[in-house]
Amino acid sequence: MTSEETNQKIIHFFENIEKYYGCKTEITEGLYSNSEVNNPDFITWTLSEFELIRSAYRNNGERFMFEGEKMYFEISAKNIISLEEPGRNKFEFLEQYSETVFRITKIRFHYKY
Repeated sequence: MTSEETNQKIIHFFENIEKYYGCKTEITEGLYSNSEVNNPDFITWTLSEFELIRSAYRNNGERFMFEGEKMYFEISAKNIISLEEPGRNKFEFLEQYSETVFRITKIRFHYKY
């Protein structure tokens, strides 16, 4: 996928995210290096659940933000190398922070419609 296709997917995602406001949101993030990508046992995982209140783009630092009550999560816009939609109301962002360090962020919205 070209970076232009990825950019269009990201724009579409954030242009339509308001429909998920008020929905239970699960964010699973994994940190890994190139050598660990094929073995999930070596990926460091974190799971968060919250009701999505709002989202925004923070110009300083180029970050996409997701906010719930007592919950705040960001994705680095400049480090996104792919965005996939593996299922209905499910999204996977892949960020690259160095030649060997990556973060995968899986977002699942419990959308009522």
